[in-house]
Amino acid sequence: MADDVRYDYVVVGGGSAGATLAARLSEDARLQVLLLEAGRASHPVSRLPVSFGLLIHNAAANWLYRSDPEKQTAMREIPVPRGKLLGGSSAINGLVYVRGQPQDYDTWAQMGCRGWNWEQLAPVFRRMEHYEGPQSGERGEDGPLRVSEVPDRNPLYDAIKQAAVAAGYKINPDYNSPDQDGIGTTQTTISRGRRQSTHEAYLKPAMARANLHVVTEAQTERLLLEGKRCLGVEYTRRGERVQVRAGREVVLCAGGVASPQLLELSGIGRPDVLAEHGIAVQHALPAVGENFRDHINARIQWRITDRSVSYNHMARGWRMGQEVLKYITKGTGFLSLPSAPLVAFLKTRRDMETPDVQMHLVPYAVKNPKLRQLHPFPAMTVSCYQLRPESLGSIHIRSADVRVQPAIRFNFLADRIDQMAMSEGFRMMRRIVEAQPLDAFRGDEYSPGKGVSTEAEILDYIRANSETAYHPIGTCRMGPEGANTVVDEQLRVHGLAGLRVADASIFPTMPSGNTNAPSIMVGEKAAELLRSAA
Repeated sequence: MADDVRYDYVVVGGGSAGATLAARLSEDARLQVLLLEAGRASHPVSRLPVSFGLLIHNAAANWLYRSDPEKQTAMREIPVPRGKLLGGSSAINGLVYVRGQPQDYDTWAQMGCRGWNWEQLAPVFRRMEHYEGPQSGERGEDGPLRVSEVPDRNPLYDAIKQAAVAAGYKINPDYNSPDQDGIGTTQTTISRGRRQSTHEAYLKPAMARANLHVVTEAQTERLLLEGKRCLGVEYTRRGERVQVRAGREVVLCAGGVASPQLLELSGIGRPDVLAEHGIAVQHALPAVGENFRDHINARIQWRITDRSVSYNHMARGWRMGQEVLKYITKGTGFLSLPSAPLVAFLKTRRDMETPDVQMHLVPYAVKNPKLRQLHPFPAMTVSCYQLRPESLGSIHIRSADVRVQPAIRFNFLADRIDQMAMSEGFRMMRRIVEAQPLDAFRGDEYSPGKGVSTEAEILDYIRANSETAYHPIGTCRMGPEGANTVVDEQLRVHGLAGLRVADASIFPTMPSGNTNAPSIMVGEKAAELLRSAA
C-alpha cells in the first residue's frame, strides 16, 4: 500500500456536483484539493451533443447499471446509465437544462433543510449560468456553465407549439424562470454545438491550478473511519492501493447510485444490509440507500406524413452526410440536438398550483433503443414523465466488493398518485398531437396504437415498455436527524465528523424536471457551505 498522502479536502466523484465542488474549492490557493474519479478523463465523442445516444450503452463512458427485475415493471432489467468520465453524467446525458420550480426548493426548506429555499438558491443558479438567451434579470450572465436554446428550426416545432395552445396550454419563453408552466424551446448545456459538461465548464479551467489534484481511474474502495470521524479514503488505481487523508473533510459526490454504495461498503448504513454481506457496522444509519426516486418515462410514436420535417428521413443514408456537414460548418442539425428540442411542463389537473408532468417532443422515432436505430419511415415521438413521483425504491449493496453493482429497485408506480399522473399525462400527449395545427404532419399512431386507451391498458403498457429518464435521487436524503435522512442541511452525515455528501442523492424530493442543473447547484452550494465552515 502506498504511503499516506494528505490534502485539505478529498472529493470522491468527478461528476456534475463533484467537478463543480472541486473547481470552486480550488479557487482558494491556500487549500490542497484532491478529486478522485473512478472513470476515465474523457471520451472522443462526448462533446458531440448526439453522444447522449452514442454512449448510452458504451462501457468506456458509462457504468451500465441495470435495475433488479420487479413485478410492477414486467420483470424487466431496466438500464440505469451513469457517466464514467470526468463530468459524470453531465458528460453523457441528454443535455436538457431545467432548474425546477421554486416550490420544489421551498418544500425542501419546509422539510427542515434550512438554507435551501428558492430565495436562497436562485442566486446559486444564476452564479452557475452563462445564459446565452434573452436576459430578464432571472438568469445568470457570467457563470462558467454556458446554457443556450436549441437553434434548430423546423416547421414541425411551430406546429407542435400551436397544437399545445389549441389543446389549452401556453407557450413559455423561459421555463427556467419562476414560472415553469407551458411549452417552449429546450434550454441546453450546449454552446456553439459542443456539450458543456462540468468537466468542460468547471474542471478544465481549474486544472491549471497547482492546488487542484485530479486522479482518474481511481476506484474508491472505502472511507477511512476512526471512531465517529472520517479521516480519508482508500482507493485503487492500476493495481496499486492508496490511502489519502483529508485534513479538513471528505466529500462524497459519487451520485445517487454509488454514494450509498460507498457508505455501506464503509460500514455506514442499515445494520441488516451490512451484516448480510459481512461488513462490520461502523455507524448505523438506516436511511442510507432508501428514499430512492427516479422518473419513469412513457413514449408514444407517430408516423409523419411530411418526411421533410422528420430526422428519420433527414438523417438516413446519404442525407446523414448533409447533417454532418451542417454540424461541422454551422454547429447545427441532427448532431447538435439534445434529447428533445421542445419541452413542456403541464398540469394533469386544472386545480393544481404548478405543473406535475414534463413532456419531451422529438422530430424522430427510435426503432431499437439499445442500438439507437431510427425507424425507416418519417416519425415523431412524444414522451412524458411525472415531475414529482411519490413511489419510493431503494439502492443497496449486493456484495462487499465495490466492483459488484448494487441492487437497484425502482418500485415504479406503486403510489396511486403516480399512476393517475402518468395515465393522464399519456392522454394529454395524444390530445396535443391530435389537435388541428398538426393535421398537416400527423400520421397514424405507430406505438402503442389507439387500442391502448383505458387507464389499465395505459399503465400496463408503461410497465412493460417504459424506461427511466435517468434521474436517480434521494438515497442519501437531506433533512433533520431522526427524520429518515442521511445528511443535515449542511450536507454533513448525521453522527459523523469530517464527512459530507454532495450530489443528487441528497435531494429530499424530486426537483420538477431533469436533475443535472440541480446537481450542479448542489456542488456550488456545497462549496459555499465548506467555505463558511472553514
